[in-house]
Amino acid sequence: MMAKKKLIPMAICYDFDGTLAPGYMQEYDFIPAIGVAPKDFWAESQSLAERTDADPILAYMRLMIKKAGEAELRVTKEAFRAFGSTVAFFPGVEAWFERIGAYARSKGVKVEHYIISSGLREMIEGTSIAGEFERIYASGFMYDENGVAVWPALAINYTTKTQFLFRINKGSPEVYDNTRINKYVPKRERPLPFESMVYIGDGETDIPCFRLVKEEGGYSIAVYKPRNASSRAVTEKLLEEGRASLIAPADYREGSAIDSSVKAIIDRIEASARITGRR
Repeated sequence: MMAKKKLIPMAICYDFDGTLAPGYMQEYDFIPAIGVAPKDFWAESQSLAERTDADPILAYMRLMIKKAGEAELRVTKEAFRAFGSTVAFFPGVEAWFERIGAYARSKGVKVEHYIISSGLREMIEGTSIAGEFERIYASGFMYDENGVAVWPALAINYTTKTQFLFRINKGSPEVYDNTRINKYVPKRERPLPFESMVYIGDGETDIPCFRLVKEEGGYSIAVYKPRNASSRAVTEKLLEEGRASLIAPADYREGSAIDSSVKAIIDRIEASARITGRR
């Protein structure tokens, strides 16, 4: 009996807001629930960060707890997940994962999907696509004995995002584990090489991830809002500066530019593995 060929590992890592979903996740239901206009919430969050010389991610998380308290809104993990359930997606997102996974398997490639986001883990866990991801790396809260959010447990900003690419690369998935992630592991022994990694994001806050993946031999895709000239201009600049490998509209339907591009990347990863003997 012939031995079954081992599937080639591949990871597709996604930002969330502006990449898979239009706008910020907090604006769908949470901010309306606390009775504040989105522009006022973000202005106050930025002011808080500047006034206290704080990380903007920690500032918005602190403001969420403060405003929820003022509105007498009980923000539990379940409440955040309920807010996340209303998040809408760009065209084709919900069918994307199954289709890309099936195409990859037909080529002898196994795709794992990951979220790496400055948004809220608990909200993403409440979305219709949460079950598609191997891991959801996103900012999240600690909860008191009554299950109410009281303090940030994890705040992910544009530079700390790269930590999670290394976690995927080295096979060190747990956030609290600082042993393997800081241990020297020769590139050939890492379970998921950067050459088999794709990072999909939408803007300047994704630049460190774009650069890391691209410079290590992987693929960085910058997406823009369909039919939005200013959004496209941001990604064109990233392409011109060599930060992104390619750009595409945030349209994930079959036959779209990003669909064709990712399938071509899968073909290339399979061919490279065959040439180098990794299959």
